[in-house]
Amino acid sequence: MIVRIMGEGQFRLDDSAVDELNKLDTALEAAIEQGDEAAFGTSLSALLTRARELGTALPLDAIEPSDLILPRDGATIDEVRELLGNSGLIPG
Repeated sequence: MIVRIMGEGQFRLDDSAVDELNKLDTALEAAIEQGDEAAFGTSLSALLTRARELGTALPLDAIEPSDLILPRDGATIDEVRELLGNSGLIPG
C-alpha cells in the first residue's frame, strides 16, 4: 500500500500496517470530535510517526497512486476535519 503524507512524500507500507494505523486514526478522530487540541496534536504526531516507521520512503521524484492520504505534520483540527470521510482517514 502507498501512503502519502501531505507536503512530505509517499511511503510504501505492508497491508498489515492498516490495523495499527486505524487504531491511531480512531484516537485522532476522537480528539477532533472533542475539540481537544492537545490530544489532536499528540494523536496526529503518533499517526504520522508510525506511518513513517512502518513504511519505506519512496524517492521524491516517484509518483505512485496513493491508497491513503494523511494530513501534513502541523495540520490544524479544521484542516483534518475536512479530510475525514465517514470512515476516518484510514478506511477499514
